[in-house]
Amino acid sequence: MSSDSETSTVLIDLFSEKLKDYSKAVREDRRLAAPDATVERTSRLCGSRITVDIAMDEAETITGFGYAVRACALGEAATAILAKHLAGRPAAELTAVAAAMRAMLKDDGPLPGGDWQDLEYLRLVRDLKSRHGSVMLPFDAVEAAIAEARKARG
Repeated sequence: MSSDSETSTVLIDLFSEKLKDYSKAVREDRRLAAPDATVERTSRLCGSRITVDIAMDEAETITGFGYAVRACALGEAATAILAKHLAGRPAAELTAVAAAMRAMLKDDGPLPGGDWQDLEYLRLVRDLKSRHGSVMLPFDAVEAAIAEARKARG
């Protein structure tokens, strides 16, 4: 029978490997040719930087997502999960997912399920407040890009 510390170590190792896999997925920039909005965000704490492009139709469905990521593995992994699931989703869904992530990090709230369940791998940093900004950087950038796209439409 394994101890709690052995189980925790195994889970951390599993989560770390999954985060590494995700971070590798966004090492190459994938920008949109004609985005509705482009936003760059930089973390004041660590200097991580992300540029996101979004395309959004009149019904506020995200039709395209592009990025250039110069961030730590946490920011890269969060971006990769967004890249995997964001296109085809309503902008309001991203807002809800970002709010759930903030609640998970701050208050140990539940994560969104369904297609977004891989965000669970980012739960590791819940107790590391200094890393919350790294995880949230791509979410903040996408929310700002959605606001910019809305503003451009009038």
